[in-house]
Amino acid sequence: MGGAAENEMVVKQDLKVVAEVRRFVRLVTGQWDMDDFVPCLVASELVTNALQHAASATDDDVILRLSRTEDDALWMEVQDAAVGLPHMLAVDTTSETGRGLFIVDQYARCWGIRALADNAGKIVFAVIDRT
Repeated sequence: MGGAAENEMVVKQDLKVVAEVRRFVRLVTGQWDMDDFVPCLVASELVTNALQHAASATDDDVILRLSRTEDDALWMEVQDAAVGLPHMLAVDTTSETGRGLFIVDQYARCWGIRALADNAGKIVFAVIDRT
């Protein structure tokens, strides 16, 4: 993809890190002159999901990467070492959890999950338009 330097953040195993994730997303989207509200929301959900589900007993990092697509949308991916693939739950309006992928699905142009080879984990990605 045009050889642009990738913007990458290694996320520590700590839910308080989500504030740092938002700061990182604001910094990158600001450089690209892009509104940061939706990217921050989607990044928060994807990282929180990864930390809650991936970070069980392993020391493996969760990695957030941001880049741009050919049509200037935001490509966001979160990589973790958990093998289980997330799925969208039916939204329970009283529940505090389980809305993450629902939110991603509402705001992203598209999203998906790619398993890594050799059970090394997975990447959850989302494409977010510049609006």
